[in-house]
Amino acid sequence: MLTRLDPWRLIAGLLGLTAVLIGAVAAHALAEGQAIISVERASNYQLLHAVVLLISTLLAGRAARLSRWCFLIGIILFSGSIYAKYLIGLVEATKVAPTGGVLLMLGWLSLALSAKGQAK
Repeated sequence: MLTRLDPWRLIAGLLGLTAVLIGAVAAHALAEGQAIISVERASNYQLLHAVVLLISTLLAGRAARLSRWCFLIGIILFSGSIYAKYLIGLVEATKVAPTGGVLLMLGWLSLALSAKGQAK
């Protein structure tokens, strides 16, 4: 029996996988203290938001869909810019981190607003 692939669940799983992988890199391969702290923090944020993204796939409606997009783009901009700075040396990359952080916050707000009409 073939089942339809849910792209959001696939994305959430891959984000969780890469968060754990990058967290291990931070713990075992980085030497500089600030790099270790920053990359571990970014991977923790990514992992947390990957789980919330996965949970949000159980919700319907425009606000829930918006929250998924905010979480995805927020992770890419926030965590991704920190990885780019400390893992590949793109120092200017973190200029987009605040935008990513705002998108993560908007994802939480959209998730909260998705509760409207969900109560049983």
